[in-house]
Amino acid sequence: MSTNGAPLIDIEHLKVFFPIKQGFIVDREVARVHAVNDVTLSISEGETVGLVGESGCGKTTMSRAIMRLIDATDGQLRFRGDDITHAGRKQLEPLRRQMQMVFQDPFASLNPRKRVVQIIGQPLQLHGTPRDKVEDRVRELLKLVGLAPEHLNRYPHEFSGGQRQRIGVARALALEPRLIVLDEPVSALAQIINLLDDLQEEFGLTYLFVAHDLSVVRHVSDRIAVMYLGKLMELSPSEELYTKPIHPYTFALLSAIPIPDPQENRDRERIVVSGEPPNPIDPPTGCVFHPRCPRATDICSEVEPPLTRFPSGHVAACHHPLNVSAEEIRGAVKDPASPLTAGDELPSVSEATGSAQNA
Repeated sequence: MSTNGAPLIDIEHLKVFFPIKQGFIVDREVARVHAVNDVTLSISEGETVGLVGESGCGKTTMSRAIMRLIDATDGQLRFRGDDITHAGRKQLEPLRRQMQMVFQDPFASLNPRKRVVQIIGQPLQLHGTPRDKVEDRVRELLKLVGLAPEHLNRYPHEFSGGQRQRIGVARALALEPRLIVLDEPVSALAQIINLLDDLQEEFGLTYLFVAHDLSVVRHVSDRIAVMYLGKLMELSPSEELYTKPIHPYTFALLSAIPIPDPQENRDRERIVVSGEPPNPIDPPTGCVFHPRCPRATDICSEVEPPLTRFPSGHVAACHHPLNVSAEEIRGAVKDPASPLTAGDELPSVSEATGSAQNA
């Protein structure tokens, strides 16, 4: 649960572009992949923020940039107020204790030639834990994540996918971090969610939870951020996103979640998104979602919508929002987290749709 404290991590107008180069003798940059394009977000101490979107939307790239595993092209990253955007290896070394990551593929992220005691114990040794105390600490960590002490000397291939994911969590916990970035942590075992929730309550951890499964994110997140083609589309308290999605893209994602009741599943309103996401090398002008949006008009292709903050604190970047009343639109303001290239045009009162529609 969120503690509503000061921001632990501040992301300000973050950009991560990957250059495409050509040339036989001298490489020259001919284009760029816009993986993350002007995203601003803050995460408070003890909070869980879910980061969702289709494959290729930039959520994993953003999480790796936050961890400083890849360099930002532009923007700022601050951890507890300290600018770490361009911090060098020596500057980052003490921060590595406080920022850890659980990777999407639990097998590829574990060295197959090392035993569990070596995998979990290595970060402890690197940060000064006496060698004679490492094994006892590894035993404690294994117990903490639901594994037995006899697993200490086994290799990764001897475990199931869910057990390997737990080893990754134990390694991330070894240095007692404040922030853990979880990249698709439920890809191997859904029950890992309960473990993460218990660990957060016990140690006051802060999570950035990267996933494409919105049904899982709902139960673990305090807030949810929705990304599309490198842009932040919507940011909302968790429950409100599901009962009152404002951006058509979010509504479409929620429409794809099956409902157990067949009749209710057939009867519910849907937004069908056609086509494939545009090329991130040459993203569309205006709203990046407009080529696939059934509500798009001329302004959507001409003016990038700002992030509009509605009175409830719900934020969305859309000229034609869903599920907002005339009163909410009158009280809306341009959010400071809006992209620098966004216009000033807020939704008009004529866009009001009245009461919320359940997705």
